[in-house]
Amino acid sequence: MKLELNKTYNGFKLLEEKNIEELNSIGRIFEHEKSGAKLFHLENDDDNKVFSISFRTPPKDSTGLTHILEHSVLCGSRKFPSKEPFVELIKGSLNTFLNAMTFPDKTMYPVASRNLKDFHNLMDVYLDAVFYPNIYKYPEIMMQEGWHYELENKDDELTYKGVVYNEMKGAFSSPESILMRKIQESLFPDTPYSFESGGDPDVIPELTYEQFINFHKKYYHPSNSYIFLYGDMDILEELKFINEEYLNNFNKLEINSEIAEQKPFIEEKKVIYNYPISCNEKEEDKTFLSLNFVIGKGTDKELSLAFDIIEHLLLETPAAPLKKALINANLGKDVFGSYDNSILQPTFSIVVKNSNENKIEDFKKVIFDTLTDLVNNGIDKKLIESSINIKEFQLREAEYNGYPKGLMYGIRCMDSWLYGESPFVHLEYQEALNSIKKALTTDYFEKLISKYLINNLHRSLVVIKPKKGLAEEKNEELRKKLANYKASLTENEISKIIENTHKLKERQETPDPQEILETIPLLSLKDIEVKTEKLPLLEKDLLGIKTLFHPLFTSGIGYVNLYFDSSTVPQNLLPYISLLSSILGKIGTEKYSYEELSNIININTGGIRFSGEAFSECGSNTIFYPKFSVRAKALITKLPNLMEILGEILTHSKFDDEKRLKEIIQEMKSRLEMRMLQRGHTVAAKRVCSYFSPIAKYEETLMGLSFYKFIVDLESNFKDKVKEIIENLNKVSTLIFNKNNLLVSFTAEDKYYKIFEENFPALFENLNDENLSYNDYKFEFGALNEGLMTSSKVQYVAKAYNFKELGYSYNGHLQVLKTIIGYDYLWNKIRVQGGAYGAFANFQWGGNTVFSSYRDPNLKETLDVYSKAGDFIKNFDADNREMTKYIIGTISELDSPLTPAMKAIVSDEYYIRHVSYESLQKERTEILNTTKEDIKNLANLITDVMNQNYFCVLGSEEKIKDNKDIFGSIINVFE
Repeated sequence: MKLELNKTYNGFKLLEEKNIEELNSIGRIFEHEKSGAKLFHLENDDDNKVFSISFRTPPKDSTGLTHILEHSVLCGSRKFPSKEPFVELIKGSLNTFLNAMTFPDKTMYPVASRNLKDFHNLMDVYLDAVFYPNIYKYPEIMMQEGWHYELENKDDELTYKGVVYNEMKGAFSSPESILMRKIQESLFPDTPYSFESGGDPDVIPELTYEQFINFHKKYYHPSNSYIFLYGDMDILEELKFINEEYLNNFNKLEINSEIAEQKPFIEEKKVIYNYPISCNEKEEDKTFLSLNFVIGKGTDKELSLAFDIIEHLLLETPAAPLKKALINANLGKDVFGSYDNSILQPTFSIVVKNSNENKIEDFKKVIFDTLTDLVNNGIDKKLIESSINIKEFQLREAEYNGYPKGLMYGIRCMDSWLYGESPFVHLEYQEALNSIKKALTTDYFEKLISKYLINNLHRSLVVIKPKKGLAEEKNEELRKKLANYKASLTENEISKIIENTHKLKERQETPDPQEILETIPLLSLKDIEVKTEKLPLLEKDLLGIKTLFHPLFTSGIGYVNLYFDSSTVPQNLLPYISLLSSILGKIGTEKYSYEELSNIININTGGIRFSGEAFSECGSNTIFYPKFSVRAKALITKLPNLMEILGEILTHSKFDDEKRLKEIIQEMKSRLEMRMLQRGHTVAAKRVCSYFSPIAKYEETLMGLSFYKFIVDLESNFKDKVKEIIENLNKVSTLIFNKNNLLVSFTAEDKYYKIFEENFPALFENLNDENLSYNDYKFEFGALNEGLMTSSKVQYVAKAYNFKELGYSYNGHLQVLKTIIGYDYLWNKIRVQGGAYGAFANFQWGGNTVFSSYRDPNLKETLDVYSKAGDFIKNFDADNREMTKYIIGTISELDSPLTPAMKAIVSDEYYIRHVSYESLQKERTEILNTTKEDIKNLANLITDVMNQNYFCVLGSEEKIKDNKDIFGSIINVFE
């Protein structure tokens, strides 16, 4: 559609239009003349449409006001007064993305959908939410989402409760999160970046309702807004709707939301801060050392892209010289970098983990000596080439883990637009990339390192060190503070808190009237595709090997997946499958050192990943297929190189480099510890399922707590066990990489299959072809009901069992039940009333049923909620409209858009598991035909599953000890 510059369309003046070749899109910048709203449109043929509205929201303190407001505006508005329109949309829309995000200086409200009618519904609800929220009518919204005093009876203990309060207690349980917070605080003491926009749990209760309301009045105005539209749409229709329904009601205002630049430091700043560990953990080797720099302006496109690449080449690859130097100096067991260009003044951090405070000076010396040496003697050009190539591949592939491309472009454009520059800046990368490629023949990167790292005094040394009993100390301080506050209150004031507590609970427990729920727009079942999408799959034979070919448009990239049957590995060596997957590609081969291999991988491919996986037989609760998966991608022109590299890694890796082995094992331990604290719900859910499920037991052995304990043992006893480790890696590698247990998958356009076929022998001929024997694993099961203690301030509570063991069978109605239980029952009981950040339900074809909570202040109360889920379903009632809503929400999750690479992986999985198109269609038909009675008929299934009483809790030492009587055993995770 051709539009004229400086012409006004439905209230919006077109200021600029240009073609963005990198995104195959036309970009347009508009301004709404009456309200001052800014709008950026990316037009292309992508049917996954994205809308976002953002506001510049610089925090004034660490009360988390911006974060609490982000939650709260989605709790009802003028046109949509339901208490939870956000949840109603999740339950009943075809969204491909629906969320909101708080950043250090902005708040974003993005939605996405492939259905135009649905897209308009989502846009309408979000615009009404941000401009006309019900927070002015109901102070209880801030109490629920932010914080409030909780007191049921006058003799009870006074406590704090609130969704964001508990979310941030969870976030502040991770030392990595604390470190990143303290880094930003240290570098920007005089700007809004010195505050925690998400909220510091110690400060959140200082937020008042007046501050909360006034902030919305000031900053949530069109004049302070940034609207983003992306995809295949009639832009004039969208502008008309936004203008007539919303922006036309506002006049332009001067709003001072400017973010001041931090003045450069004249000397390095030093900060030392404690973080909590449990009483049984050792403090030795648990300190984080970080050196952090401010790097120019975020609006400098070339500098931002260059430092993305510098982070990779200095710290992210096995060949990274700074990472190697820090590890070789024995300063810690893991090294990582962080370059954050999502703020006005980007930051670059060098972090050593599992260190000690007495190594600070050595840490700094190694960094500056290494950087000086690189500047004086030059960076290896192969390393530079590999780092530029991997970045260019990522930009061109535009693969964002399943998130809509438009969402990521919308976030990226804010990195310049928010600061008064054009939204085009970071989307048009080719010119900057071409300029950076000069580094292959000049000292381009050396100059940047000299200027922005070696000679940059705007830096900070931030040390985060462990302190035993700190969590208990802080909990006791909080108890005393609240007890003293309660003691200072009059009878009337106490009665007021009790009244507010009851008033909030009453609001939470009172369902929205039907007429209010019906204000939320809803599609009809006629808008839903009845047929299941058929994923392209051609079975071929390649040198006697079964090969799955997925003919799809992939922009000139070939995706190769290899699946080796790993049931050849005996049961006592199962953890070595995961260890092997973490070592391959990071250790040398007969032909290449590990540094050379890293460069060759990054120069010639878009990445190679290895993993131990398990695929359950369709509908079975006992049969599963263990696989060692190799996923690789490269430009079609580089397929010959990829095949040669894969052959070299799989058959010629050398496991006898003891020093390198130790480094990788230490890094694995460090990363697994981070995962335990940040993704506790997945750890607890996998662990509880391992009490009764063969596939879950296998997966838990390869990637759960059991595997973590295995790695801890290897690291602690490395000297004594190193010969055994090498021997077992060689044994497992030989057992897995065999021609006779291989399934191959290739994805690209039809015309490229021949190139793959011609180059496959380079990989295949290296594999051994000895006859193999396969193992039938025998696991022991039982309700262990463990309490897994960490230094976390919150819990992750999981309860599970297998319904097939109880005589029930799977059907599509269970997926609708998942929507109902997840977003009606668990959301209300555990998040809204319990104050947890999240709760989930899952029903698998094989029968495994899991309920889990995330960043949960409660423990026993949550288990009680799970136990009563069957009663909720027994009494479930819904009219046709509500059932339609649940069905649409279920289909939405089922129909998440897949990239070509994801389509291949899903199709491969169906093939391995023997999932037929007919079985998928049967499930879809059952979902679409689900009735209220079908749901009620599942009440006994839920009750019987929960009555088996299989549970696992990962969480705070104090909370688990307080409830010790309910556990079969208590384990200190990090002891």
